[in-house]
This record gives sequence, structure tokens and C-alpha cells, in this order.
Amino acid sequence: MELLLIPDLLAPLQHEFMLKAIAVSALVGLVCSALSCYMTLKGWALMGDAVSHAVMPGVVVAYLLSIPLAIGAFVFGVGSVAAIGFIQSKTRIKEDTVIGVVFTGLFALGLVMVSKTKSTIDLPHILFGNVLGISDGDIIQTVVISVITLSVLALLRKDLVLFCFDSTHARSIGLNTGLLHYVLLSLLSLTAVAGLQTVGVILVVAMLVTPGATAYLLTDQFDRMVWIAMASGVFSSVVGTYLSYFIDGSTGGCIVVLQTLLFCVAMVVAPKYGLLATRSARKAPIEPPPTPNSGGFE
Repeated sequence: MELLLIPDLLAPLQHEFMLKAIAVSALVGLVCSALSCYMTLKGWALMGDAVSHAVMPGVVVAYLLSIPLAIGAFVFGVGSVAAIGFIQSKTRIKEDTVIGVVFTGLFALGLVMVSKTKSTIDLPHILFGNVLGISDGDIIQTVVISVITLSVLALLRKDLVLFCFDSTHARSIGLNTGLLHYVLLSLLSLTAVAGLQTVGVILVVAMLVTPGATAYLLTDQFDRMVWIAMASGVFSSVVGTYLSYFIDGSTGGCIVVLQTLLFCVAMVVAPKYGLLATRSARKAPIEPPPTPNSGGFE
């Protein structure tokens, strides 16, 4: 029976499109997971949601102008953040409300542009990804974005960690926090394009948030957090893509569901911050402090 199952399990690896999909998904999972640690530390989950949705009209404009999609996404991603900052500074509306208004407005604009543009752009592929049908040009673009993102994160690791952890202290020691702010936003915009190919605009925010949140529950050390996040991101991407072949389901959906399941497991069993650990800590009896005569000393 096992011999009969082995060919079936290896069947996806016999197709070139599956090998490409698994490799690209793993790369995107790696990059998104690395960036997600900084997003988690900075508390930018909602900002990640805003940028990932706001890039949609930029993608359409870039397609119409026959320029790389990353350029259009970058312009609209950074532009959306500038718009959020402008509206917040000129009105009494709080940041979270402004973010909701801006990203939904730009996302809706992208939907209108796609529906009114005569092109080969397939709306479901933008919304939910199409890694199984990814072209060689998109693969090259994803590789370039990944190399740029990982290189910048490696070169500016210490500065970005301090900026995300305590921007006030970073500014006090002379770091250009404004530059670091826009560097992080630029990487977010570029990475959103890479994630768009795999899981689409709607689900890319999960790849930019969930791995970092999972790792944050499991460790207090940032370097270890990055490695855990990248491991969970690559695992979810590879296994999710692999499983989608057998169940004939959405590849992006499978990837995000696995990431969510890993988060749920970490939330329960994390050695220090998991539900089981905190419950045991609450139930543990509090021992009274030792008295001067305790321990057999008179």
C-alpha cells in the first residue's frame, strides 16, 4: 500500500509548474516572514494591511504604462502612507480611521480600474494570487525584490530594530528615523508585489503579519524570532502549495490557513507566553519568602 502511495505523493514534483510554484512560494514566504518581524515589533499590522491593498491601482497603472509592476506598487504604497500622514495632521481623525479610509478607497479605485481596463489582467489572480501560473518574468521580478529586501534588512538590521523597538531613543542617538520610516515602508510596498503573485492582494497581509506574530510568542530574542518566523513562513508556503495540488484548492488560501494554524499552536503551547504556560503560572502556589530561621539554620 505504501509503495502505491509514494508515486501519488511525488506526483506534484513531476510538473514544472509545481516546482516553480513551490520555489517561488518558499522565496516569498522567506522574505515576507523576515519583514513581518519588523512589522510586529513596530506594531504596523494595520499599516501593512493598508499598503498591501493600496498598491492595487499602482499595479494597474504600471501594467497600462508597460513598466514593472513593482514601480507602480512602490509609488502608490508610499503615496498611501503620505496621504495617511497628511490627513491625520490636517484633521481630528485618528490614525486607524484614516488608514481604513485611505486603503479601502485606493483598493476600490484599483477594482474600478481593473473592471474598466481592456487587458489581460485577471481580477481573481490579483485578489487571490496565481503562483501556479506565474510567468518567467514575474519570477525574475520576485527574485529581484527578494534580494533587495533581504539585503537592506541585513545591512540596516541594527538601525531598523532600534527604530522599531524605540524610535525616540533611535532619534536621540542620531539615527535618521524619518529615513528608516520610509525605508521600511518602501520594503513593505515592494514585498507586497512579491506576495501578490503568491497569495494575492487580499491575503498578502497575512504573510506580512502572521509569521512574525507566531515567532513573537515563542522567543524574546529578535535574531531567534527572525529565524523562527522565516522557518514557519517557508514551511507554510511549501506545504500549502503542495497540499493545494491534492485538494484542488486555492494555493494562497492553503498557505495562509497553515500559517494561521501554526500561530494557534504557538498561542497555546509557547513555553513562556502560551495559554498553557500562563494558566499554569496563575495556578502555581505562591511560596512565602524564607524566614531568617528557615532551612535548618538556628
